[in-house]
Formats: sequence, C-alpha cells, structure tokens
Amino acid sequence: MSVVRQWTWLTRGLDAAGAWLAPLGLRLLLAWEFWEAGEEKWRGENWFASVADRFPFPFDLLPVDLSWAIATWAELLGAVALLLGLATRFTALSLGILTVVAIASVHWPAEWHTLAELWRGYAITDKGYGNFKLPLIFLIMLWPLLLNGAGKLSLDAWIARRWGR
Repeated sequence: MSVVRQWTWLTRGLDAAGAWLAPLGLRLLLAWEFWEAGEEKWRGENWFASVADRFPFPFDLLPVDLSWAIATWAELLGAVALLLGLATRFTALSLGILTVVAIASVHWPAEWHTLAELWRGYAITDKGYGNFKLPLIFLIMLWPLLLNGAGKLSLDAWIARRWGR
C-alpha cells in the first residue's frame, strides 16, 4: 500500500471518528465549565451590582437581580443542553453572548492604552490588566458548535435522524 493510500485511509478514519468525537469533546468540556460557573452563581451572592455599569447595551438596562438569574440559569441549562447535545446551536449562541458580556464587563482590562497593555489581559490571573484569556478560549470553543452543530453523538443528531431535517 502506498504512502498516499495509507494517508487517505487514515484521514478517512479520522474524519469519521471526528464527526462523532470532536464535537463531543468540546461539548463535555464546555458543559463542565459552564455548569461550574452557574453552580457558583447559584450558591453564591449576587456581585453583579459591582460591574453592572460595565454591562454592554442592552444588558445594562436589566435589573441586576434579573441579570444574575439569567446568567445563572443560562449557564446551568446551557451546560445540560451541551452535555446532551440538545438545541446545541441555540445554546452555543446563547452562551457565546453571555461570554461576550462577561468579557466586556468582568474580564476586559479597565484601562489600556497600547496593544502591549491589552495583551497583558490575555492571562488567567487577577492581578490587574483584566483576565480575558479563559472566556475568550470558551468563546472560540463555542464557534464550531454554533457553525457545525453538536455532531453525530447528540440528541440533535438523533432527532434529525428520527424526524428528518
């Protein structure tokens, strides 16, 4: 068997496995992270009042308690939906919007004047300059789920097979 044929055979196998496993890996990791964030809010105290002035429009119009409840339930229900692969594109979009609001209001540097100063915020730390690295990674991990869906190992795929597209 030639190298080209072997490579073709291998990549076909990887493509087939990837349709099942790649989105599942993203869904499991994101489900865990969003569940933890939602559970922390569920068990914790509402601290949104301290950052509400940094919420982008139209989220700055909502009462702080309502924003807290929406964020908590979006993270908890979104985590379950990602785990099951149910309404995955809607869930990825919703959690993506939530993550953008979190980056803008909590994780973005309060002040920066140069790209070098902004780059300091691309970190997982709470020592000034923001800490937008992890939520940005989550946001980018949500993109394939938004664009491609949950993959073959999901309720979305089962529903599509059962009732047609």
